[in-house]
Amino acid sequence: QLQRSLIRSHAAGSGAEVEREVVRALMLLRIQTLATGRTGIREETLRAYVAMLNAGITPVVREYGSLGCSGDLAPLSHCALALMGEGWLRDASGELLAAGDALATAGITPVELREKEGLALINGTDGMLGMLCMAITDLRALVTIADLAAAMSVEGLLGTDDVFAADLHALRPQPGQALSAANMRKVLAVSGIRDSHRDPEACTRVQDAYSLRCAPQVAGAVRDTLDHAARVAGWELASAVDNPVVTLDDRVESNGNFHGAPVAYVLDFLAIAAADLASMSERRTDRFLDKARNHGLNAFLADDPGVDSGHMIAQYTQAAIVSE
Repeated sequence: QLQRSLIRSHAAGSGAEVEREVVRALMLLRIQTLATGRTGIREETLRAYVAMLNAGITPVVREYGSLGCSGDLAPLSHCALALMGEGWLRDASGELLAAGDALATAGITPVELREKEGLALINGTDGMLGMLCMAITDLRALVTIADLAAAMSVEGLLGTDDVFAADLHALRPQPGQALSAANMRKVLAVSGIRDSHRDPEACTRVQDAYSLRCAPQVAGAVRDTLDHAARVAGWELASAVDNPVVTLDDRVESNGNFHGAPVAYVLDFLAIAAADLASMSERRTDRFLDKARNHGLNAFLADDPGVDSGHMIAQYTQAAIVSE
């Protein structure tokens, strides 16, 4: 009764539904911890949880309810509630169903929790860790796209690629910076536009704006921040987070490993880095649209500046998103 009451009282999230992929990541990571044998859960309870994930069943989890200092109690409780055959979930097709009906259709018997099992199902950092892992994956792709976009911007704004030379970046051996500079060199290596502006008499600018010249430094710092976040995520993925926990010599001990600080810190760090990279990208867009700074391109990149607004509102939208 204590375990059932624990789940029912903690399944108190509110706000918008959390994305399906995040909930599935949360469930997968909880399964991983339960499978370590350190949580005191029965095998049949774990198998029912696995069956729910494999059936494409996704409990309805709400955006608000987690406090990093206590792990992801509310989101995990909504998943545990569904495992008990209570609450709401979405089936593999996305239809909203009562949990009991959906489990019956999938041939899964609702779990009647035994001692410790309620705690075992909800004590952990699985939600924030799932989001961290997906953020790292997404940002690693996006930072390369940022390198390519920056290089194309240098070309379009008649900038110089001299500042991306490998020997210049070797003077400051930040590993991410070197990778971003190398990406930009590859894009600009066969640029006909760049070759046509190598004459020092024809091109009199001393140096380009920060948003062009410093692109490898900013994107590189993002890369190095990502590497740090990935190390923290790796340590957390190797963890068995629960309280109390069953030790390797079969003691049951209280502990504070559920605290989300290590994961939360790097999520905040990534948010800072991503916002800065996005801000630099938005400033390049602004430069393209400004006739006083875009080196001969039409105002707002409009086909007919007198009639068309061009990309003005696209840049406004970009600035609004960056600000948020």
